[in-house]
Amino acid sequence: MPVLIDEEENIAHAPDQDGICRRIILLREKKVLLDTDLAGLYEVSTKRFNEQVKRNLGRFPADFMFQRNADEYAVLRSQFATLKQGQHRKYLPYAFTEHGAIMAAMLMNSPRAISISVHVVRAFVQLRALAAPPVHPAKRPIGFVTPEDRTASP
Repeated sequence: MPVLIDEEENIAHAPDQDGICRRIILLREKKVLLDTDLAGLYEVSTKRFNEQVKRNLGRFPADFMFQRNADEYAVLRSQFATLKQGQHRKYLPYAFTEHGAIMAAMLMNSPRAISISVHVVRAFVQLRALAAPPVHPAKRPIGFVTPEDRTASP
């Protein structure tokens, strides 16, 4: 039986679209969300989120998810002035592409995750639209008449 989603309830509890866009970073020439950000959006702990991912690694090919290397993580950690006790990670973070984020939502299998995945996809689409060059309509040759032009004439 399909799960019905209360659109008004999900909009009320949905994160800000721009907030999701700000969490998307460019890493290895791919736009990705980190595991901590996805876990926060899906309202689960990062540990539980990564456990689910590790149990289902077959669902995440290299173009859906990859683990950051030590150098990439060192750059990320250097951006924070201080870390509180117990706030550092034992393991390197995972990075999820748009498709990986959708797959992760399927693993979480909750109404919240389903709702958030829609917003995540919209954020990736919004960023793609901003990065795309403007589309200009093709110029028609002089004297070229389309069927629509013929019906519009009196």
